[in-house]
Amino acid sequence: MSLFDETQRPATTDSDSPALPSVLLEVAYDGTEFYGFAPQKTGRSVYDALLVALQRVDSTIDDVRVASRTDARVHARGQLVAFDPTRKLPPQAWQAMANRDLPRDVVVRGAREVPRGFMPRWGTLGKRYTYVIQPTSLRDPLERNRAWTIPFAVDPERMAVELATMLGTHDFRAFRRAADERINTTRTMVRADVAEEGSLLRVTVEGTGFMYNMVRIIVGTVVEVGAQRRAPGAIARAIASGERTDLGMTAPPQGLCLERIYLPDDDDLPLAWTTVGKKTHRPRVESDNATGLGPSQGSTS
Repeated sequence: MSLFDETQRPATTDSDSPALPSVLLEVAYDGTEFYGFAPQKTGRSVYDALLVALQRVDSTIDDVRVASRTDARVHARGQLVAFDPTRKLPPQAWQAMANRDLPRDVVVRGAREVPRGFMPRWGTLGKRYTYVIQPTSLRDPLERNRAWTIPFAVDPERMAVELATMLGTHDFRAFRRAADERINTTRTMVRADVAEEGSLLRVTVEGTGFMYNMVRIIVGTVVEVGAQRRAPGAIARAIASGERTDLGMTAPPQGLCLERIYLPDDDDLPLAWTTVGKKTHRPRVESDNATGLGPSQGSTS
């Protein structure tokens, strides 16, 4: 099936004019003061902020469709959001006019036209998340909203070895909170690593999909392994057993960021994504090797 399913197109607005294309936005936000992306009964949501701004341009817009519903205090640099306008404007105008009315903690980074009714949640290859950790015995107030401060040392090498065990296609049913009741829990992970950035550690994971709290459970587990508070091999044991109890704590939300959501027609896909789902699948690597791939590709969901 193609990325943009033609069966999703609604009937034209009248007998002479076809329905306008949908608009797909790339959105970044600081999740600190939001209760998540989805609309809330009380408290701010990214959904409401976007919808209000777009309705000031086209009052007929009654919904926005998102690729990933981030939780409270979780950030994003590459969230994808689609909507169906009845006012014809170029994508750049939608970007500029939405940004004019959005609060300071949300911005539209880009816009493009897609077929009417495009659903970002179902039209993607996968996602990249990062999680920032600050191992220090002294709290840093400047990092409190974007990193998890832990008052003990961790070994990045031990963390990296543990992360590598999740590469490939596995049943990740153990890697979710109890409220997640979805049936299909098999996912393919193409990247899982940790990098030192000054006093910070940045965990990066990429895969075909993630369940509720999955990245935060992964991070909490590898931190415990890195601190020698949990025996190595926890991720492999949990994959084999399917039991949440084989994994560690759920890391807090503020260190998590949705960096990017991959679409099949992106012109800068890392090589790893071109092999997902094929027998020749090869996880991306971080160092030079005989294939000549060199360092991992992709830019900063």
